Amino acid sequence: MKKIILALLAILIVAGGIFFLRNSKNTYDKSKFSAVVTPSPLKVDSSVSFTLPDQFNKAHSLNENTKTLIFSFAKQSGHDVRNFLKEQPQDYLSSKNAFFVADISPMPTVIRNAFALPDLKKSSFSVLLIYDENIAKQFKDEKKASEIMVVSLNNKKVTNITFVKDIESLKKLIN
Repeated sequence: MKKIILALLAILIVAGGIFFLRNSKNTYDKSKFSAVVTPSPLKVDSSVSFTLPDQFNKAHSLNENTKTLIFSFAKQSGHDVRNFLKEQPQDYLSSKNAFFVADISPMPTVIRNAFALPDLKKSSFSVLLIYDENIAKQFKDEKKASEIMVVSLNNKKVTNITFVKDIESLKKLIN
C-alpha cells in the first residue's frame, strides 16, 4: 500500500510539473502590440491609439470610428461585462463601434494560460487584452479599478470617462 501511495504521489508531482511547464511560457510578443495615451494617464481630451491582441492573439487597432471603450481592470467586473455581452447579439460591440478591453497584466502566466485564456476563447466576441502593466498604467485609475470604465471617443480623442459598478448602468451608457 505504501508503494502505491508513493507511486501515485510521484505521478501527481510529475503531472503537476508538466502542467506548470506547459502553461508557464509567456507567448505575448511586446513588439507586436502597443498603446499610447497622450497625455497619460487617461483623461478627458487625451488622445488614444492602440493595437492590442484579443483572446485568439489577433491584433485589433483603434480607429477613428471607435466610439466606446469598455475597460475591466478587475476579475469581477470582467466577468460582469462578459456575462452581459454573452446575452447580446454577436455583432453587438461592432454595431456600437465599441471594444471591450480587459487588463490581465497582474495575472500569473500559468493561471492566464491554463484557465483565463481557454475560458475567454469560449466567447463569441473579441476581448482585447492588456498583458503589459505599462500599457495598463496609461488607462487604469487605481482608485476605481474595481469598477467598469467606459470611455467615450470622438476621432480617438477622449470626450468622457464614466465609471459604473453594475451592468444596468453600463447598458444605459452604451445603448
